[in-house]
Amino acid sequence: MPMMYGWGQYDMLGGGFMWLLFLILLGVVIYFVAGWPRRSGTETPIEILKKRYASGEIAKEQFEQMKKDLGL
Repeated sequence: MPMMYGWGQYDMLGGGFMWLLFLILLGVVIYFVAGWPRRSGTETPIEILKKRYASGEIAKEQFEQMKKDLGL
């Protein structure tokens, strides 16, 4: 009977460890899922400006002025 009591203590410790591991894993998943929309498709203003200039949508003078207006 004392042997069963001893295993019960380790079982509680293991169960607590598994809950902690589960909560950490859940936190990591939530972090990546919640952060994913912000990282994907987000361009900085200078990247947008460079694309517009490269595609010929704006002239060099406009590009320089807009870059200056943005403080870049």
